[in-house]
Amino acid sequence: MNALDWLIIAVYLVGTLLIGVWFSRRGARSFAEFFVGGRALPWWLAGTSMAATTFSVDTPLYVTGLVARRGIAGNWEWWAFAVTHVLMIYLFARLWRRSEVVTDVELTELRYGGKPAALLRGVRAFIFAVPINCIGMGYAMLAMRKVIEALGLWDALALNLPGEPRLWIVVALSAFVLVYAGLAGLWGVVTTDFIQFGLALVGALLVVVFALPDVGGIAGLKTTLVERGLGDRLDFMPWSDVAQLSMTTFLAYIGIQWWAFRNTDGGGQFIQRFIASKTEADAQKAAWLFNLLHYVVRTWPWIVVALVVLILYPSLADPEIGYIQLMLDYLPNGVLGLVVASFLAAFMSTVSTLINWGASYVVNDLYARWAHPEAGDRERVWVGRLASVVIVALAAAAAFYAQDIGTVFRFMIAIGTGPGAVLILRWFWWRVNAWGELAAMLAGMLIALLSYLPAFGEIDFGVRLAVTAFGSLAVWLPTMLLTRPESEETLVAFYRRTRPGGPGWRRQQEVTGLPPLQDLGADVRSGIIGIVLLFALLFGFGWLTLASWGRAIAALVVAAVALVLLGRLGGRRLVQGS
Repeated sequence: MNALDWLIIAVYLVGTLLIGVWFSRRGARSFAEFFVGGRALPWWLAGTSMAATTFSVDTPLYVTGLVARRGIAGNWEWWAFAVTHVLMIYLFARLWRRSEVVTDVELTELRYGGKPAALLRGVRAFIFAVPINCIGMGYAMLAMRKVIEALGLWDALALNLPGEPRLWIVVALSAFVLVYAGLAGLWGVVTTDFIQFGLALVGALLVVVFALPDVGGIAGLKTTLVERGLGDRLDFMPWSDVAQLSMTTFLAYIGIQWWAFRNTDGGGQFIQRFIASKTEADAQKAAWLFNLLHYVVRTWPWIVVALVVLILYPSLADPEIGYIQLMLDYLPNGVLGLVVASFLAAFMSTVSTLINWGASYVVNDLYARWAHPEAGDRERVWVGRLASVVIVALAAAAAFYAQDIGTVFRFMIAIGTGPGAVLILRWFWWRVNAWGELAAMLAGMLIALLSYLPAFGEIDFGVRLAVTAFGSLAVWLPTMLLTRPESEETLVAFYRRTRPGGPGWRRQQEVTGLPPLQDLGADVRSGIIGIVLLFALLFGFGWLTLASWGRAIAALVVAAVALVLLGRLGGRRLVQGS
């Protein structure tokens, strides 16, 4: 890296801080402005922010390591979440915007009543704000630490500080992101997300452009892989042994994860964007934009880079670093600085969201709910900033001790499996109560943690997910049926606010005289067709990228048919633009 590279990085960092300062006044106006943007986000900003949040510095490294070890089919580890994310568009986006809560856990005291609801809200807020959030933020910091170490940036700065260098790397990253996110509030976060997503995507494309010619382009890439006996790395489906994805695990991803994982109805960061959107239609459009950007647009640059790494660096001890090695070997000065800045952008977009999201739980669902309900807006904003400091400190500790990004990712999936079915049913069935949801969350987490004990040996990941999901079901279902249902007053108030569809609220519909604002049957059908559309686009663009023209055309024809069917479904507000 030369002076030009450092100048580009410095300009980016200063610009980001200036945006944070610019939005600090708006964020300080009120608690709602700081954490939900005054409920005024346009769909294109909310959707891009959702994509930027999931595009962290860890993701290209994670995908590079995944493809190097297991081929393209290894990506089913995260492609499987597309089922959940498409259903989120039609089943939940509008409901969340209609609820007008500040955080997703606040919904617990709207949906349930009494002490069980209060207990559930407090437990969920703590678990998601501290351990879950900090581990997630920690592995993003771990990836950024790997990037800085691999690029030699810390050595280039020639700072002689005591102790372990990687600790100082994490401290420096933490301090910078904390200043930026603590000042900006949600508007600053989503605005920089929009810029950072574009920069991060350009960075990924630049690595492809400069490295791909050295392996003979796409044709040379495919030929070389086949000649080296690595042709199975090009398979999209995990039928070969190289994918290291047993049929049990694959079926668990497709058949269990969509209804068992804790993000089945959106997940905290996405829900925050839905709640902050201008309208219900904006929330739904944002969800579709996220899916297209997340699965169709940015998947293939990462995969192409990973396949190039497989050819050029076949003996790397840590394949995740192959992405960085390509940057060092192929990018000219100036471009290298721009791509390093794109890594910083990807990292900051994720961590800033997690800081703001975690702090919203601490303030709204712990401090203002339990410690000081009378706290004014100014006090809540400052408590949120203080909570940000604590959350970042804990995340930095997680980043210091973690080593492998993929391992942490799978661990997060495992401990989050279990409560998903309850999170879906609570919207559509009056009988679900607070005790059932609490039992599902705690049982799933406990079963997953127990499965990692040495006494259980090595367990297939799909088996682990199945045991956790159905073990949790065996706990929460009888717990729910053996405890009292929620009061009619609570159920009527919830229905009046959200008005979900389906037969599960028939009595409340009769009591209030209010028809549902959701056609559940049509939404389920739209969700199924939407899943076909998204996977057809994902595979179609993938085969186009890899010059498999016949397969690409077939997939895009399927996508076109699915799009027509969506357009013909009555009441599809998003397709009709209302």
